[in-house]
Amino acid sequence: MILAVHAAATLFMAGLIWFVQVVHYPLFARVGERAFPGYEIDHMRRTGRIVTPVMLVEAATALALPFDPRVPSALAWGGAGLLAAIWLSTALLQAPAHVALRRGFDASLHARLVRTNRIRTFGWSLRGILALAML
Repeated sequence: MILAVHAAATLFMAGLIWFVQVVHYPLFARVGERAFPGYEIDHMRRTGRIVTPVMLVEAATALALPFDPRVPSALAWGGAGLLAAIWLSTALLQAPAHVALRRGFDASLHARLVRTNRIRTFGWSLRGILALAML
Protein backbone atom coordinates (compact mmCIF):
# COMPACT_ATOMS: atom_id res chain seq x y z
CA MET A 1 0.00 0.00 0.00
CA ILE A 2 2.82 2.42 0.86
CA LEU A 3 4.43 1.87 -2.52
CA ALA A 4 1.18 2.57 -4.38
CA VAL A 5 0.55 5.77 -2.38
CA HIS A 6 4.15 6.82 -2.93
CA ALA A 7 3.92 6.23 -6.68
CA ALA A 8 0.66 8.16 -6.89
CA ALA A 9 2.07 11.15 -4.99
CA THR A 10 5.31 11.13 -6.98
CA LEU A 11 3.58 10.84 -10.36
CA PHE A 12 1.15 13.61 -9.38
CA MET A 13 4.09 15.88 -8.53
CA ALA A 14 5.96 14.91 -11.71
CA GLY A 15 2.97 15.85 -13.83
CA LEU A 16 2.34 19.03 -11.88
CA ILE A 17 5.94 20.23 -12.10
CA TRP A 18 5.93 19.78 -15.88
CA PHE A 19 2.76 21.88 -16.09
CA VAL A 20 4.35 24.53 -13.88
CA GLN A 21 7.59 24.54 -15.91
CA VAL A 22 6.05 24.62 -19.37
CA VAL A 23 2.81 26.56 -18.82
CA HIS A 24 2.38 28.25 -15.46
CA TYR A 25 5.74 29.90 -14.71
CA PRO A 26 6.24 31.25 -18.24
CA LEU A 27 2.82 32.93 -18.03
CA PHE A 28 3.92 34.97 -15.00
CA ALA A 29 5.44 37.44 -17.46
CA ARG A 30 1.99 38.18 -18.90
CA VAL A 31 0.20 39.10 -15.66
CA GLY A 32 1.20 42.77 -15.72
CA GLU A 33 3.19 44.78 -13.22
CA ARG A 34 0.25 46.29 -11.31
CA ALA A 35 -1.55 43.00 -10.79
CA PHE A 36 1.51 40.86 -10.20
CA PRO A 37 2.05 41.21 -6.42
CA GLY A 38 -1.53 40.11 -5.68
CA TYR A 39 -1.28 37.38 -8.29
CA GLU A 40 1.93 36.03 -6.74
CA ILE A 41 0.45 36.03 -3.24
CA ASP A 42 -2.61 34.14 -4.49
CA HIS A 43 -0.39 31.78 -6.48
CA MET A 44 1.63 30.89 -3.38
CA ARG A 45 -1.46 30.41 -1.21
CA ARG A 46 -3.43 28.34 -3.70
CA THR A 47 -0.48 26.27 -4.87
CA GLY A 48 0.50 25.55 -1.28
CA ARG A 49 -2.93 24.10 -0.56
CA ILE A 50 -2.46 21.58 -3.35
CA VAL A 51 1.22 20.69 -3.18
CA THR A 52 1.90 20.69 0.57
CA PRO A 53 -0.21 17.64 1.47
CA VAL A 54 1.01 15.71 -1.57
CA MET A 55 4.64 16.58 -0.88
CA LEU A 56 4.28 15.49 2.75
CA VAL A 57 2.72 12.17 1.74
CA GLU A 58 5.46 11.68 -0.83
CA ALA A 59 8.17 12.43 1.75
CA ALA A 60 6.69 10.16 4.42
CA THR A 61 6.36 7.26 2.04
CA ALA A 62 9.82 7.89 0.55
CA LEU A 63 11.30 7.58 4.03
CA ALA A 64 9.46 4.30 4.61
CA LEU A 65 10.40 2.61 1.33
CA PRO A 66 14.06 1.88 2.09
CA PHE A 67 12.90 -0.29 4.98
CA ASP A 68 10.46 -2.32 2.89
CA PRO A 69 12.23 -5.58 1.95
CA ARG A 70 10.13 -5.89 -1.22
CA VAL A 71 11.51 -2.63 -2.62
CA PRO A 72 15.01 -2.59 -4.16
CA SER A 73 17.16 -0.64 -1.74
CA ALA A 74 19.08 1.25 -4.42
CA LEU A 75 15.86 2.54 -6.01
CA ALA A 76 14.36 3.54 -2.66
CA TRP A 77 17.49 5.36 -1.47
CA GLY A 78 18.05 6.93 -4.89
CA GLY A 79 14.50 8.26 -4.87
CA ALA A 80 14.92 9.58 -1.33
CA GLY A 81 18.12 11.36 -2.36
CA LEU A 82 16.38 12.94 -5.33
CA LEU A 83 13.55 14.06 -3.07
CA ALA A 84 16.04 15.66 -0.68
CA ALA A 85 17.54 17.56 -3.63
CA ILE A 86 14.07 18.69 -4.73
CA TRP A 87 13.21 19.93 -1.24
CA LEU A 88 16.56 21.74 -0.96
CA SER A 89 16.02 23.37 -4.33
CA THR A 90 12.54 24.45 -3.26
CA ALA A 91 13.77 25.87 0.05
CA LEU A 92 16.92 27.55 -1.25
CA LEU A 93 15.96 28.66 -4.76
CA GLN A 94 12.27 28.64 -5.70
CA ALA A 95 10.65 29.66 -2.39
CA PRO A 96 12.91 32.71 -1.92
CA ALA A 97 12.24 33.74 -5.53
CA HIS A 98 8.50 33.56 -4.91
CA VAL A 99 8.85 35.60 -1.72
CA ALA A 100 10.82 38.26 -3.60
CA LEU A 101 8.30 38.28 -6.45
CA ARG A 102 5.54 39.23 -4.00
CA ARG A 103 7.05 42.73 -4.05
CA GLY A 104 6.53 42.94 -7.80
CA PHE A 105 7.47 41.38 -11.09
CA ASP A 106 11.18 41.32 -11.86
CA ALA A 107 12.13 39.85 -15.24
CA SER A 108 15.55 38.61 -14.16
CA LEU A 109 14.16 37.01 -11.00
CA HIS A 110 11.39 35.42 -13.03
CA ALA A 111 13.93 34.03 -15.50
CA ARG A 112 15.96 32.62 -12.61
CA LEU A 113 12.82 30.99 -11.16
CA VAL A 114 12.04 29.30 -14.48
CA ARG A 115 15.67 28.26 -14.95
CA THR A 116 16.20 26.86 -11.45
CA ASN A 117 12.84 25.09 -11.49
CA ARG A 118 14.43 22.72 -14.02
CA ILE A 119 16.13 21.10 -11.02
CA ARG A 120 12.75 20.09 -9.63
CA THR A 121 11.39 19.17 -13.06
CA PHE A 122 14.34 16.86 -13.70
CA GLY A 123 14.23 15.47 -10.14
CA TRP A 124 10.53 14.67 -10.13
CA SER A 125 10.78 13.19 -13.62
CA LEU A 126 13.48 10.81 -12.44
CA ARG A 127 11.51 10.08 -9.29
CA GLY A 128 8.49 9.18 -11.42
CA ILE A 129 10.60 6.71 -13.37
CA LEU A 130 11.94 5.23 -10.12
CA ALA A 131 8.45 5.00 -8.63
CA LEU A 132 7.23 3.08 -11.67
CA ALA A 133 10.29 0.82 -11.52
CA MET A 134 9.60 0.08 -7.85
CA LEU A 135 6.01 -0.83 -8.63
